[in-house]
Amino acid sequence: MKMDEEISHFSHPQHILKLQYTEIPFNCDGCKEAGIGLKYICEQCQFELHKVCAIARPVITQPFYKKCEFKFYNRPPGMRICDACRNDVLGFVYHCSSCGFDLHPCCANLPRVLDDGEHNLYLCLKLSSSCHHCGGKGPGWSYRSECRNYNLHVSCVKELWVESWQAMYLNVDNNKVRELQTRIPSLEGNLQSHHRGKGGKLKKCCKIAAGAVTVIVSALLGDPTAIIAAAIGACISK
Repeated sequence: MKMDEEISHFSHPQHILKLQYTEIPFNCDGCKEAGIGLKYICEQCQFELHKVCAIARPVITQPFYKKCEFKFYNRPPGMRICDACRNDVLGFVYHCSSCGFDLHPCCANLPRVLDDGEHNLYLCLKLSSSCHHCGGKGPGWSYRSECRNYNLHVSCVKELWVESWQAMYLNVDNNKVRELQTRIPSLEGNLQSHHRGKGGKLKKCCKIAAGAVTVIVSALLGDPTAIIAAAIGACISK
C-alpha cells in the first residue's frame, strides 16, 4: 500500500508531518516506545511518530484474542501494561474494554512469521519451553524457531535492544556496551546444545542465523525489513 508523503495528525495539529526513513533510533511521541525505519516527523518541532502509530486504524482485531475488539486510544485508560511485550503503556494503545487486554501499536502489528534469511520464526501467545534469554516461561508473546527448540520473549528482545540503544547512543561507557553485547542471545550456539546427542550435527530446521534476533528487534521497532535488521545488527551484534 502506497503511503502518503505528508499527513496531518490529531496529535500534532499545528504542523504537517513528513514521511522519512532513518537508521538512527528515535522515541515515538505517540506510543512513547523506541522506533527505527519509516517514521512521520515534524521538521519544525522534531515531533516523531512510528509509521504504524501515524496511520493507526481506529479498531482492530487480533488472532490471539478472537473474542476481543481493540479500539485505539491516544492515551491509556488508566495504568496499563502491553500484553505482548509486558512494558508499561505510556501513550497510544489498542485496548479491549471487555477483556482488558492492551497492545502497543507496534506490538499489535508484529508479523506472525519472520524470515531470518534462512528459516522462519513464529509468533506465539505462550512459550512452549523456556526463553533462551531469561530462562523463564513468564507471560507475554514470544518468537519460536521452526524446530520449537528456540524461544525468545518479545519482552526480552525489547529489553536487550533498548539497553543496547542507550549504550550506543546515549554516551554510556564502553564497558557497558561490551557487557550488553555479551548478553545478546546466540541462536546457533544454543541450538547446537540441543542436538549434541546426534553426532554433533544440527538438524536442518535448527540452522538459524544469529541475525534472527535483529529481525525480531526490527519488527518490534515498527519496520520488519531485512535492511533495517542489518542496521540494528551493527548495534547489538558481537
